Amino acid sequence: MVDKLQKIWLDGEMVAWDAAQVHILTHSLHYGLGAFEGIRAYKRANGKSIVFRLREHIDRLFDTCKMTLLQPKFSREQVMQACIDTLKANGLAEGYLRPMIFLGEGAMGIYAPSNPVRSTVVAWKWGAYLGDEALKNGIRTKISSFSRHHINVSLAKAKMMGQYTNSVLAKREAKFGGYDEAILLDANGFVSEGSGENIFIVKRGVIHTPDLSSSILEGITRDTVITLAREMGLEVREGRITRDQLWLADECFFTGTAAEITPVREVDNRPIGEGTVGPVTKKLQDRFFDVVRGSDTSHPEWLTPY
Repeated sequence: MVDKLQKIWLDGEMVAWDAAQVHILTHSLHYGLGAFEGIRAYKRANGKSIVFRLREHIDRLFDTCKMTLLQPKFSREQVMQACIDTLKANGLAEGYLRPMIFLGEGAMGIYAPSNPVRSTVVAWKWGAYLGDEALKNGIRTKISSFSRHHINVSLAKAKMMGQYTNSVLAKREAKFGGYDEAILLDANGFVSEGSGENIFIVKRGVIHTPDLSSSILEGITRDTVITLAREMGLEVREGRITRDQLWLADECFFTGTAAEITPVREVDNRPIGEGTVGPVTKKLQDRFFDVVRGSDTSHPEWLTPY
């Protein structure tokens, strides 16, 4: 449940939370064409607040617009500033940001080239996506009966609204079955990602994750973890992962802006490794949280103060 705050940025203006309304004929509501992002702001050990990798998130938002032929009325810099302004307007020292570019009301039907392209930024308070216990002790997962979109069916590198119906169905199936999260395979049967997270496994000390030619989102937390792991002297290999490789992994974890670094302790009723958070996962968690919340200053380019 999202707690109501004070302000939402909508088409260049800061409006009252309850006044940020759209018409029922909003095109994106009916057909799902729209771009969005999820961004986190953290309060660090020095008491200052930062937005984590803001530039990269807004670049990906505009990349999605490019792929979907949406033309935002605001520049990247304006949307970045809107993110900062929305956090400040709501007095959030930490929080979650949801910028969106979507098609407004006007013509109906699949093709509506003259409908207005609208922009918004919403902020709210959000803790651990899968819960604090999940970060500490890991989660139970199930390989979904739903496959991730084939690369010729949809746009794997787009963070596109309608595309997430696939994720919603997989997540609901997993939750109804008593699991915490779903893992989706691609159309060829290789491990793709979670319903809203990238996936990594560890085998004999080597970290593996699907490569970017796979049907996966080019995750910003994924890139962060790969960068930090290599700085820590850990080997990272990008390539295909099979279901049985996943079952036989020593460790497994999800990454994502919402999920951060969430250990996976079980897949398909099979314990991963010892069924606990593994040492490589724990090291990466510690380093990641030191970068975003602690005193690690090794990547100032990732931190936008506000």
